Amino acid sequence: MKFSLNTTIIKPENNEEVKSAVILLHGYGGDGKDIAMLTLNWKRFLKNTVFLCPDAHEVCNINPAGFQWFDLDNEDPEYTLQESKKAENVLNNYILEVSDYFNLEYSKICISGFSQGCMMSLNVGLTSEKKFSCIVGFSGRIINMQDLSKRIKTKTDILMIHGENDPIVPLNNLLEAEDFFIRNKIKIETLMIKNCDHHIPIEASSAALNFIKKKLISE
Repeated sequence: MKFSLNTTIIKPENNEEVKSAVILLHGYGGDGKDIAMLTLNWKRFLKNTVFLCPDAHEVCNINPAGFQWFDLDNEDPEYTLQESKKAENVLNNYILEVSDYFNLEYSKICISGFSQGCMMSLNVGLTSEKKFSCIVGFSGRIINMQDLSKRIKTKTDILMIHGENDPIVPLNNLLEAEDFFIRNKIKIETLMIKNCDHHIPIEASSAALNFIKKKLISE
């Protein structure tokens, strides 16, 4: 299988039938192999799920060995918004490819991401014409609340997890996002991990797995 983005793919073991998918978006300067580490535990509990971890479409400016969903060198909010929307188009096309290839409705696809990948997951997940199973974000934020509020099309359930001591994306971003989603009547669950900085600890991975299981299998 070949998609428009280079992808680390973890298929169900023992040729189990694919009934759902989790798309994992890496952070700034990372790649699909990095975030695919989450699947080492998840795949044991989601036996009919395929995990897709794409590399972003741009080489990272500060780490040419990794990739970026949008440029962070320019701090102009309008520039960031424009670049993130370009990435949305890339991801929307990619998700459609995944949906078609595995013959999955969007309701059987979870979109998740870390840091910059979380930002993209929120935007793509809520502006899509079709509702996803769920959105799970680690250590992220909303790129532009004013813009997103005008473009929300689906109210997919969200889980956001954040480290208490995150120096890269401070904790207040989680609190602001929670308030935004409540005001827009979008179901949001949050988890703050104590003594945690900008990474995904086991506690966060386990909470995310339980949330995804509930959405993909129970519903």
